[in-house]
Amino acid sequence: MASYSVAEARDRLPALLAAAERGEAVTITRRGKPIVEFKPVQPVAEKRVSPESIDALERVLGAFPSQDVDAGSYVRAMRDADDED
Repeated sequence: MASYSVAEARDRLPALLAAAERGEAVTITRRGKPIVEFKPVQPVAEKRVSPESIDALERVLGAFPSQDVDAGSYVRAMRDADDED
């Protein structure tokens, strides 16, 4: 793992970010003590929802009763009822 002082990191930030994007961990130190570590983040595209997850969600949502009024109207009605008190 590469380690850089705050001053070095300031001067080399684009290169350090590129290293992190390649999968390298980069540590920034202050007075020799680690304060920050750059690590690559898993891309969102790799996080896939399985068909089984979607089926499970549809089953859960199907258990809820249908609403007669939309959410905005419901909230307005509650707000107006509070104003009357």
